[in-house]
Amino acid sequence: MTEITIRRAGPADAPVLADLAATTFSETFAHLYDPADLAAFLLEAYAVEAMAADLADPAKALWLVEAGGEAVGYAQCGPCELPHPEVTSSCRELKRFYLRKAFQNGGLGGRLFSETLDWMEDGEPRDLWIGVWSENRGAQRFYRRAGFEKVGEYGFNVGSTTDLEFILRRPADRFSNNSAGMAARIASKAK
Repeated sequence: MTEITIRRAGPADAPVLADLAATTFSETFAHLYDPADLAAFLLEAYAVEAMAADLADPAKALWLVEAGGEAVGYAQCGPCELPHPEVTSSCRELKRFYLRKAFQNGGLGGRLFSETLDWMEDGEPRDLWIGVWSENRGAQRFYRRAGFEKVGEYGFNVGSTTDLEFILRRPADRFSNNSAGMAARIASKAK
């Protein structure tokens, strides 16, 4: 059995994260976009320099999932930037959450999600936010089990394509210091 580790990413991980981000985004969404639009988006959104800037930002956190020494997933959190009138400066957002297809649906997502929830909550009640593609029903079910509810919509642009994204929020009054327990329940329900 391959040992799987989840760890906070550091500055030296920028090239690996950039490659993994482009790979997982393409694996998930390439069928939706014109190849030239996708290539331009990947060059801008997942450049090594962009990842290095995110890793250097103390308001953001990134995790790297490794299996057998290979990067197979990652998550990124930070201040909420979703276009919703109830977003405040104390809100945090799960900005990116990806696992390679071969590592999905085995409980690893729940483990990674637990890490992100612990960081986003950071010991105090606060609204947590996620933007998710309107057609990604599996992710929507996963987040709903963690207490997130749809509260809005927005457009996400990749070249000439605008995707409908749902804005999900878990209000501060659903705060739980036991994110690990919640993630375990989510993972067990996903099987």
